[in-house]
Amino acid sequence: MTDLDFLFQNNNEPKKGSLLLSEPFMSDQYFGRAVILLCSHDEKGSFGFVLNNYIDINLNKLDDSFPKIKTRISVGGPVDTKHLYYIHSLGNKIDGSVEITDGIFLGGDYTKLISLLKKDINLIKNVRFFLGYSGWDANQLLDEFKEKSWVAVYNINDNVIMNDAEDNLWQYCMSKQGNRFKVMSNFPIDPNFN
Repeated sequence: MTDLDFLFQNNNEPKKGSLLLSEPFMSDQYFGRAVILLCSHDEKGSFGFVLNNYIDINLNKLDDSFPKIKTRISVGGPVDTKHLYYIHSLGNKIDGSVEITDGIFLGGDYTKLISLLKKDINLIKNVRFFLGYSGWDANQLLDEFKEKSWVAVYNINDNVIMNDAEDNLWQYCMSKQGNRFKVMSNFPIDPNFN
């Protein structure tokens, strides 16, 4: 009989463009079973967006210049929740955007984005919106890694990141990390229900 290894850690370091998966039992309104796209990570700090914490509001209710296109908005994190942010896979079609990882970009000229969406509403599948963001001061995220609050993953493709229709994103990403993580992906949120 072998001992089962349920240690919540891998050898991946957080880096720009990686995903952060929260440990299975984290009970936090922003980060419980969160999947975060890490948009920046350096000696000054880190920031990213929670991909799987949706709110039920249409974007054109927040901004009447936005076309009447159905889209989901995520709460990107607890910082600056009154501001709208976005990522996209439209590349240099949006002036001023910054590449996060291959094919995924942060922000840029919002007016240009609106113009493109008004011309072709199907481009909405290339954009994700967030209210607020997740931020860490210098070394704070690394300290949370030492506490085993997160694992960093690199093997999730851009289509998954841009897909706002996946309601079980945390479970999906966890299950892609190998045997022990696949088992953890099925843990109940409250271990008392096990």
